[in-house]
Amino acid sequence: MQLALSEEDRAFQQEMRTFFTTRIPAELRSRLDAGGEADPEVLRRTQRLLNEAGLAVPGWPVEWGGRGWTDVQKHVWLTEMQLASVAEPLAFNCAMVGPVIAAFGSEEQKKRFLPGTANLDIWWCQGFSEPEAGSDLASLKTRAVRDGDSYIVNGQKTWTTLGQHADWIFCLVRTDPDAPKKQAGISFLLIDMATPGVTIRPIKLIDGGHEVNEIFFEDVRVPAENLVGEENAGWGYAKFLLGNERVNVTRLGFSKVRIALAKEHAAAIRVGDGTLLDDPLYAARIARLENELLALELTQMRVVADSADGRPNPASSLLKLRGSELQQAATELLMDVAGFDSLPFRATEDVSSPQWAQSATPSYLNFRKVSIYSGSNEVQRTIIAKSILGL
Repeated sequence: MQLALSEEDRAFQQEMRTFFTTRIPAELRSRLDAGGEADPEVLRRTQRLLNEAGLAVPGWPVEWGGRGWTDVQKHVWLTEMQLASVAEPLAFNCAMVGPVIAAFGSEEQKKRFLPGTANLDIWWCQGFSEPEAGSDLASLKTRAVRDGDSYIVNGQKTWTTLGQHADWIFCLVRTDPDAPKKQAGISFLLIDMATPGVTIRPIKLIDGGHEVNEIFFEDVRVPAENLVGEENAGWGYAKFLLGNERVNVTRLGFSKVRIALAKEHAAAIRVGDGTLLDDPLYAARIARLENELLALELTQMRVVADSADGRPNPASSLLKLRGSELQQAATELLMDVAGFDSLPFRATEDVSSPQWAQSATPSYLNFRKVSIYSGSNEVQRTIIAKSILGL
């Protein structure tokens, strides 16, 4: 059981901390510090700085930009990045489609896509969920029919995050509707978003923002060379991808930064003879969250150390469950500290409410999603019950 960093890993931690706080310009980190979300240009500039330093895709094979780090080092890299409020490399590129192409793609696909994917010259989005295939993803209906050297794709995807910025989409499509098991008839296809027949429609979210979309495919002709791996083997590639997606899903650094901001702002708000930070109820609430974060951090260290040999650890479901709950608790705390100042969010005219307070409410609302994506918390509880508790 490893609950503390080794001397070597502590030196690595300091190296990462120094890089993120000195080599990434403050203007690329200030919006994240304030509680806002990075815009596309911030994401591109940041990822290109990381890629230039060899820090964008450390988990990839070394020949395509990976670093050969241990799981503990990758954990430290990501946590220090979050603590410094540095925009993380785009997950669709670096944690999802990139590893799939590197593991299962042809040499031509690797040469064509991986360099631009690491440098965010190509912006990817994910075409998995459909209106009737969310948690039951294997029920997807988007069809791809082989026609000579192409596939003709028809169907719909939904909840496509940041699809409005994407150049390409990686899709699960049904290529054998008669397969004995529905998982057996699915393929993994790469589609240029500029192809005729691709239509994107925004979905407005509860926080007022445009983060997700619907994607429609109407007789979209896709070159067969864009098929990753073997036809009808896409379900295995999807499971591989989702395994990468769920690594380090706790976002410990994010929650720590939000709680630190809440403490900083609470200390500046006068209440009676003291500050909001002196209020016993707020002080107890903050202390409880900090203790729960510490417990989660120690648990993550145990899981990361135990999975160093590549074996999946069912305790990762615990990390996802508690990580999402604490992210939501941290954003709720910051909104409560803002109080009435959090009401005029996304204000279109001058208001007295500070920007951090205006960002608190949309951040709180947006983070309702974290207990749903990457396997809903209800699903995680079932996994914990079966795989860990043996119920």
